[in-house]
Amino acid sequence: MDATPTWGPGALTSNSEMCFSFGVIADIQYADLEDGYNFWRSRRRYYRHSLHLLQSAVDEWNKEDSQLEFVLQLGDIIDGFNAQHKTSESALRRVMNKFKKLRAPIHHTWGNHELYNFTRDYLTKSELNSKSLEDQIFLGSAARSQDSPGDTAEEHYYAYHFSPVPKFRFILLDAYDLSILGRDKSTQKYQDSLKLLKEKNPNENLNSPTGLAEPQFVEFNGGFSQAQLDWFNEVLTFSDTNQERVVVVGHIPIHPGSTGSACLAWNYKDALSVIHSHQCVVCFLAGHLHDGGYYLDSHGVHHLTLEGIVETPPQSQAFGTIYVYDDKLVLKGRGRIPDKVMYYTKH
Repeated sequence: MDATPTWGPGALTSNSEMCFSFGVIADIQYADLEDGYNFWRSRRRYYRHSLHLLQSAVDEWNKEDSQLEFVLQLGDIIDGFNAQHKTSESALRRVMNKFKKLRAPIHHTWGNHELYNFTRDYLTKSELNSKSLEDQIFLGSAARSQDSPGDTAEEHYYAYHFSPVPKFRFILLDAYDLSILGRDKSTQKYQDSLKLLKEKNPNENLNSPTGLAEPQFVEFNGGFSQAQLDWFNEVLTFSDTNQERVVVVGHIPIHPGSTGSACLAWNYKDALSVIHSHQCVVCFLAGHLHDGGYYLDSHGVHHLTLEGIVETPPQSQAFGTIYVYDDKLVLKGRGRIPDKVMYYTKH
């Protein structure tokens, strides 16, 4: 156990010892291109410079006094423009070469930009599949949920959980399990997702939320299948029973208080409903909204949306280290990401 860091508002008011720490970074969206703008042309995007910010994040993490247990890469690792320029593989290689210098394992979440560049089948076979770091503990049928009879590889979702220390678990969810991005058009999930999207979004441009009663139903978002939600529920039941604390990780935020209405998971209410039916979840970590966001919900769950690297000016930064204590999570942010103390409100 390491001594409490000397900085930070919460760290100064508590005598509890730090259990472990981990890094967080989101929306690198690297491309070897000149600066551009976001979908609404309201924010500058520093495509090429994002690689330099990643390099400096890795350098700082490697210098930290206490060794990180792992880093969470919250999705959108390279930009969709790479697909148009046929540079997807070379861009990914350049980013992964930076990550290879990190002295800690990396857990990768998949976002919409992964799926603009690659099929799900490609991602499953790539370095962005970090499922080999999964906790091998037996969880009844939850351990076998993705190997249901009759399931084809194309229909699988990319989700897993791991426990870095006793009594603490992380669950990575697949927020594009329901999506028309990256899935073969012949699959049932593609067909179901397209039907749902068109029912909810009559706009000619499916990326436009204009006039929608539920603005999250745009192509650049996605959702969770019932099979994944059932698996999620089963893992949380295990964590409740074993009195674990759980951090849930997904590319897309699931609480309206932590993001804009057009950057929510399609069926975010279903995911929230599963979380709120359990005692163990303390935090939901997401990316996707490059401005970042934070909300403490009525069930005591901290929803932290990380600011994105791609919209971070070269002279700034956007990554963090989260220090885990017996009574709280303490985020030490860099650059655009503010420090934050998140106390557990349950057990």
